[in-house]
Amino acid sequence: MRSDSEEKTSSLRFIADGMLGKLTRWLRMLGYDSEYSDKLDDDALMTYAKKEKRILLTRDLELCRRALAKGMQAFYHEGETREEKLAELAQQFNVDLRINMQNSRCPICNTRIKPIPKEAIVDKVRPNTLKHYNEFWQCPHCGQVYWQGAHWERIQKMLEKAQYLRKVLGHNKNS
Repeated sequence: MRSDSEEKTSSLRFIADGMLGKLTRWLRMLGYDSEYSDKLDDDALMTYAKKEKRILLTRDLELCRRALAKGMQAFYHEGETREEKLAELAQQFNVDLRINMQNSRCPICNTRIKPIPKEAIVDKVRPNTLKHYNEFWQCPHCGQVYWQGAHWERIQKMLEKAQYLRKVLGHNKNS
């Protein structure tokens, strides 16, 4: 049986244009299947989004208008910061701004990461990391290893700010 969080992250699939690569990495950490391309032209990007049933994310207003005119799901980002962009997505698509490691995807390749025993990664992380952390996850596709290290507090603060901005956006929308 799938949790509500798994159901939500599996139902939303995104493709971002070349201006939103960092946002794609955040969506992947949050568990959303998110592709990114800085190589496809606008027509190819729209074709891919339609074929793969993905929501097109862009900072190009004309591209967004063209996609919407073709009956596609598309979203134009006005926000400048990561927090603003994530808050906009949370407001528009009810994106959950909390990381659940059971749903997280590799920020590099978009594959769902899996828990891995500490003993299995001793040759892949620094000894000091092994000394201070016990839980690890690995991408089965690219092999990248993840843990909730010192950077985790910064990640959480950034997501908290995005959650706050979402509330502000929701309040302003209802005013």
